Amino acid sequence: MASFSTKVNLYLEANSKTWDDTKVSLQDNSDGNGVFIASWDYDIAQPTAEQIVSYETAGNTAETLQGVLNTRRTEYPSIVDQLDKIYHSGIDEWKKVIKKVKDDNPKS
Repeated sequence: MASFSTKVNLYLEANSKTWDDTKVSLQDNSDGNGVFIASWDYDIAQPTAEQIVSYETAGNTAETLQGVLNTRRTEYPSIVDQLDKIYHSGIDEWKKVIKKVKDDNPKS
């Protein structure tokens, strides 16, 4: 299940806006009702509950992709090691290292 903040962010992007902590804040009162929009200061209407729910699939996709990108980021060699690989082994060997990380962690 996509997080509430991801779905709000997708709503903003769909309306050509970007997340700004000074314009939106989310809150969870730990009362079993979940997260809600506590403040909204955009020049577009605050999304309804139905609009938020409509971003569930896109939110799941976005969060899955972000997970893959985060994993890749941790598995890539450091930039120093990558440059060393290029210098000592050539660009084709470096490409093999990068391709393996990408192949082990596909985007889809």
